[in-house]
Amino acid sequence: MLAAILTTAFFAATAPIARRAAQLLGPATANLARLALAALILGLWALLFGRGFGAAWLWFFASGVVGFGLGGFLMFQALPRAGSNLANLVVQCGSAVTAMLVEWAWLGVGLGTAQLACVVAILAGVVIGLAPSSFPQLPAAEVRRGAVFAILSALGQGCGAVLSRKAFAAVRAGGATIDPGTATLERIAGGVLVAALAWVIVRTVRGSREPTGPVAGPAWPWVLANTLTGPVLGVTCMQWALSTTPAGIVQPIVAMAPLFTAPLAFGLGENLPRRRYFVGTIVAFVATVVLWRLK
Repeated sequence: MLAAILTTAFFAATAPIARRAAQLLGPATANLARLALAALILGLWALLFGRGFGAAWLWFFASGVVGFGLGGFLMFQALPRAGSNLANLVVQCGSAVTAMLVEWAWLGVGLGTAQLACVVAILAGVVIGLAPSSFPQLPAAEVRRGAVFAILSALGQGCGAVLSRKAFAAVRAGGATIDPGTATLERIAGGVLVAALAWVIVRTVRGSREPTGPVAGPAWPWVLANTLTGPVLGVTCMQWALSTTPAGIVQPIVAMAPLFTAPLAFGLGENLPRRRYFVGTIVAFVATVVLWRLK
């Protein structure tokens, strides 16, 4: 549970940072850059401190393709179009529902009645807090396109979380161990592959419309910050959480990230939600405390 809460904090910080990087560098380039840099950092970790490299690597790789690669690419397409609050809201809540359903249908892991009630309360708090007043001041058609990308990203990230659960189960079944940082590295390998293919496609179709060269220079501090808060620290904490806790519990806790993203996004020039935001935050927080005690 602690790992899930740490994941929430890191993901809350990464959404507005990622949006700024995507605006300056272009969504496909920003996504590839953060994953490539994260692979370098986590590769050094695995070389110096990691354990279990190669354990159930195919499941972790598949998780990275679906969650990191497709989910991350689609998230970067959603952020500039729908704004960090709305995009993060749709992705986190949608991935929570997806993870619960897929984990139950595939792995046979369901939640008890009390746990499910807490999960519903958390997601309700997120919706109450953000949905009524966080829509960005952008053209309606652009917001709709962003919402579609966010929904598809939610499906990818929710399924990616369940694939990680399957990977950790395979590690235990084989009598091996793996640390969260090394597991994240194996996931990133799949993510980098998809991100590189997406970058090639985008560059081929759009040509030079994504910023490059001197224009992209100011984006790199944002890319570094996004790398650290997202795939390095955020996802590593999430792998730590998924190694011991069902995705149906982890993902709803992580879904609170948009509530903490709101004030950060406000500091970067977006609108801060009104009183409903505070009501929703309280509801989600109380439900999380109860869920923690049930766990």
